[in-house]
This record gives sequence, structure tokens and C-alpha cells, in this order.
Amino acid sequence: MNDFIKSIKKRDPAAKSTLSIILTYPGVKAVFFHQIANFFHLAGFDLIARIISQTSRFFTGIEIHPGAKIGKNLFIDHGMGVVIGETSEIGNDVTIYHAVTLGGISPSIDSERQRHEKRHPTIGNDVVIGSGAQIIGPVKVGSGSRIAANAVVVNDVPEDSTMVGVPAKAIKTGNKGKFRPYGVDQEVIDEK
Repeated sequence: MNDFIKSIKKRDPAAKSTLSIILTYPGVKAVFFHQIANFFHLAGFDLIARIISQTSRFFTGIEIHPGAKIGKNLFIDHGMGVVIGETSEIGNDVTIYHAVTLGGISPSIDSERQRHEKRHPTIGNDVVIGSGAQIIGPVKVGSGSRIAANAVVVNDVPEDSTMVGVPAKAIKTGNKGKFRPYGVDQEVIDEK
């Protein structure tokens, strides 16, 4: 828990104290309740898992399916309207801003078969997903990538890329280095 709180303080200049993060950050609560819901999901108690996830959604505005796989130190900043689908996989030290969807597609017509197919994105480590971004389908977002606000990602994203637009296209590569909040640096905006 201590590493999780430190990672938030490192990424959020508005984080004033550990107590305020624990008590007032909806993303922290959503991740905590997801861990409980995921436990019940993996144990085969799907109804209990869904009740926990929907209760968390009611209180936080963040919907994380109990089946989603989440790595260490996921920071959901602000959070309202975030949706993370069932077969989503999220790496370590990922930052997600409000109104982001990690959404699915229907790869086959047969709903029974869909239950066993990968339908949602896989997000690498150290990825920043800007507000309103939509990442749809079983695409892979490479580690170190930045997804700009309101971008719509429907294809795989190479590592260390900055993606903008609808559909999203890489406008910068080589993002390695220090964390930059909000998905896109001011210098990238100034270049365009």
C-alpha cells in the first residue's frame, strides 16, 4: 500500500497527504474494491463479484469489471466515467484520467463463444491515458506510450509512442524518461 500511495504522490501534484489520498481519491477506492471483487470472481462467485463492482461504481463513478487484470500502482485520476472491461489487462504504473473506456468488441456472433475470447485492450507498463480516450478491442498499447485526450485507439500502439486523433495515429515516438501527466506534453501541442 505504501508504494501505491508514493506512486500517486509522484504522479499527482495535487496529492497533499496520504490521508487525503486514501479518503478522497475515488480511483484508490475503485482499485481497492476491484481487488476484492476480483478475488470473488477468480473463486467462481460471479454474482458477489458483480455486486461489489457495481457498489463500487455507485460510490466512485468508476466501473471495473471483476475479471479485469490490473497490475501494481494503477492510478485513476479524477475517475468519473472510467470503464474497464472484463478481458482488459493493465500493466504496472499506469495512469488513467476521467471518462476513459477500455472497451470491447464482439469478435464473433455467438455470445457463448465471446465469453472465452479476448475482447478488451492490453495496456503495457508506464502508460498514460488522457481524459476521454477510448481504447477499443483486443489491441495492445506498448509500454511507455501516451494516449492523448479523446483519442480513439483501434489498432496496436508501439512502445513509447504518443497517439492522438480519431482514429489515433502516432505523432511522436521515443517517450522514454520522466512521467508527464495528462497524456501529451505541452511541447508536442506546440509542435502541431
